[in-house]
Amino acid sequence: MADSGNQSCLLGSQDTVSFMVCLFRAWEEWAGLEQVEDYLSFLEYLLWVFTPLIIVFIVPFLIVILLYLSILFLHVYKRKNQLKEAYCNNLWDGARKTLAILWDGHGAIWHGYEVHGMEKIPDKGPALIVYYHGAIPIDYYYFLANVIIQKGRTCHSVADHFLFKIPGFKLLLEVFSVIHGPQEECVRALKNGHLLGISPGGVREALFSDETYPLLWGKRRGFAQVAIDSQVPVIPMFTQNVREGFRSLGTLRLFRWLYERFRLPIAPVYGGFPVKFRTFLGDPIPYDPNTTAAELAERVQQAVRSLIDRHQKIPGCILRALVERIYTKHKNN
Repeated sequence: MADSGNQSCLLGSQDTVSFMVCLFRAWEEWAGLEQVEDYLSFLEYLLWVFTPLIIVFIVPFLIVILLYLSILFLHVYKRKNQLKEAYCNNLWDGARKTLAILWDGHGAIWHGYEVHGMEKIPDKGPALIVYYHGAIPIDYYYFLANVIIQKGRTCHSVADHFLFKIPGFKLLLEVFSVIHGPQEECVRALKNGHLLGISPGGVREALFSDETYPLLWGKRRGFAQVAIDSQVPVIPMFTQNVREGFRSLGTLRLFRWLYERFRLPIAPVYGGFPVKFRTFLGDPIPYDPNTTAAELAERVQQAVRSLIDRHQKIPGCILRALVERIYTKHKNN
């Protein structure tokens, strides 16, 4: 009936405008746009009904966010005297301490972050800190913040070249003494009495390691040679549940191929789960003039592996790591 009506409308059109109106109506019926309009009306009704419910649930969530922001502010305010002193000494000292307090507050709120063995970090003098690299090394940022707050020191860090190519990162890297890692520059930092943090696994370990926590160091020995040339102790470090906080899809063949072929670290990372983080520092490995770089590298790798075996349940489990925020018992030290 609708088709015959449209045909009569088209045949009976007296002018161009009437003909176009009839033609549009015929096309509208043929395309089913009348049903689309019904669906849109139904969606409009659903929005009208459910918008108040959505708002009712969002507002309490916003209140929780405000409460956490308030806690973060209190973390900063609690250390206001330290901040005043830091800003009086040097502008960048004050900026570093402010950011350290903010990161420390974030770690405490979101991950219940703890450091075990901070006394092994010297109050003065150099040391090389070697750590396992998570998909996103947010645990290392928390550790750096704790070194600034508890030790009053800035730990220099070695980072991959691609970080220096990210727009806007230059100032941040300069203020926190991040270097791209030539051995000569690392040795210079240590001989000047600084702490230096490095992950031999680097981007490869970040992207391609998984919840079984393999160390992907290959035959890298440069960090060991740096320690020998600088005559400094090496302190192994590992953070429990770091792989449960963030996971990488780098184990997929495509992303592995892109990295190996073009050195593109583009494997997607997901997570941000509020799992329990505990950073463990192992006993310092002292300088020994009779130890070769290969021997020292092997010894450091075994030390980091030992920390993983002692403090991480393998394979890692996100749900278990979330429960550990409440149930605080962990593997024996």
